[in-house]
Parts: sequence; structure tokens; C-alpha cells
Amino acid sequence: MKMPILFLISVLGMISTVPLYFLSLEHTRLNEKYGREKGIRIGEISGLVSGWGFFIFWAGIWISPQQRFTDSFSQNQTYTVSLAGFPVSLLHLAISVPLIVAGSWLALSGLREVTLKVAETHRAERVISTGAYSVVRHPQYLGGLMAHMGISVLLSGWFSLISTPLVSALVYLISKKEETELVKEFGEEYERYKRKVPMFIPRLGKQ
Repeated sequence: MKMPILFLISVLGMISTVPLYFLSLEHTRLNEKYGREKGIRIGEISGLVSGWGFFIFWAGIWISPQQRFTDSFSQNQTYTVSLAGFPVSLLHLAISVPLIVAGSWLALSGLREVTLKVAETHRAERVISTGAYSVVRHPQYLGGLMAHMGISVLLSGWFSLISTPLVSALVYLISKKEETELVKEFGEEYERYKRKVPMFIPRLGKQ
């Protein structure tokens, strides 16, 4: 099974952005090494480049030409619909739409809580524990993973779907690094938040 060039470039591109992403989170070290003003500027530029780069390469995984997986519904035109000229199985549609909608809602809810500036520059100004951040510590990353699975199923992208463990691992590493740096910046306040709110999997029932 031959992997397409665009898919491989997108995967390697995502991986290559992680070190720069890590750098953008190291506010304390950057400030100590370069001074506050220059440290902030380096961190913000690193955050913008790595954040948008990570997302663009992620989108590249979804849209790259690749082998498609099918099922009995996909093979029967009675059970398919056309979306922008692309045939989609009704079964895939039923699975993907809830994941995409829920993932997008979660990611956008998290973005609304932290603001676009913080999301782009990776420079938190305070510990946020309201809204989506009262459910999980990383709603934007969780929402992105849910949308990733939904889009992979919607487009029947075989390579996109099987890349999910790798993408999840990258998101987990970024999340852990982010938390390490947030503990340095906010200390016990963030430690209390970590104890109260789960990382990715919401708690069911009473908190």
C-alpha cells in the first residue's frame, strides 16, 4: 500500500512543528535567556508559526489523495449522498457528523474562553477553569481529535484514519509540555486545577 507524497509531507510537517511548539511554551526560560520583552516576542512568533503550521499540516492529512475505505453502504448508490461532488456513505455520514459537530463546538468553546490571541501565541495570562475548561483541561485539542476522526470517516480517508494514534500522541506530548510550563508559571493554582479537572476524558456523574 503506497502512501501519497502529500500525506507523508503533512505527517512529517506536523512532527517537525512540535519542537518549535515546545519552544513557544517555554515562557520562563525565554524570558530568563533573552529578557522579558525579547523573550515574549520570540515566544509569540514561535507560537504563531508552530500553531498554524501544525493545523495546516493536520488539514493536509485530511485532504491528501489517499486510498479510501468502503463498506456495503458505500458500494450501494442507494445508501450514498453527494457532498460537493464527493460520494459519501450514509453510514459514514451518520458517524462523522456528530464527531465533527461536537469536536468543533468543544474547540470553539475553548477558544472563546482563552481568546484567539492566547490560542495563537500560547501565552496564558491566567488559569481558566470556566466553560469548556471546567470539563477537560484541553478542550481545543480534544475537539480537534474528535473532528479529525469525523473528517477521516466522512472522506473515507484510510491513511487519515490510521494516522489517528500518531496525531493523538503528538497532541498528548504538546499537552503535557504545556502543563509542565503552566505549573512553572502558576504553581499551586494550576496544580489544583489539574486535580479537579481531567485532561481529556470528562468525568461522568457528580464532580
